[in-house]
Amino acid sequence: MGNEAKCLARIDGRKVEGKATLETSELIFRGGPSRVKIVFADVCSVAAADGELRIKTKDRELELALGAAAERWREKILHPKTRVEKLGVKVGLRVAVFGDAEKEFVNELKQSRAEIVTDLAAGGAEAVFLFVAGNGGVRNILKASKKIKGATGLWVVYPKGRKEITEGDVLGAGRKAGLKDVKVVGFSATHTALKFVVPVEKR
Repeated sequence: MGNEAKCLARIDGRKVEGKATLETSELIFRGGPSRVKIVFADVCSVAAADGELRIKTKDRELELALGAAAERWREKILHPKTRVEKLGVKVGLRVAVFGDAEKEFVNELKQSRAEIVTDLAAGGAEAVFLFVAGNGGVRNILKASKKIKGATGLWVVYPKGRKEITEGDVLGAGRKAGLKDVKVVGFSATHTALKFVVPVEKR
């Protein structure tokens, strides 16, 4: 069980069946007409017992029947990974950023002490972050795919819920370029990051 689970929830004492999703900084439960969003910063207490995750905020109580995953979810709420950690960025990792990137993300890369490079031909990014928006972004995915080599990961960051460029467009462009999609991460409340790599047999 990863960061999504179909489960029985108790919302302020009322039982509801639905799906819980654990995001970077919040937990969301959807079941029938019920939708609960709990931001980690608002959590007063969180515990795991008897296969249940029990969360209290100032305004409400939420219990999720997650089984063995309850303890893992508790740990993720108490000690959430930073965005760059979720994207695999470590100290000294050579990264390249293209497109209209968030200033906040670039600052996070610097704070993580990653090495930001600008010339892929010089050898050297181990991870490439490509920000795309609109149909023109598909062409940029194809261009970027020609520059990555070996085990370099290409992260395509695109807006959620937009007709101009969808997950299908991003996946189609990456696969058409001969890349393999291996991971998806919630980049922010408005964007998703999808990772591509060159298949092992083609490196």
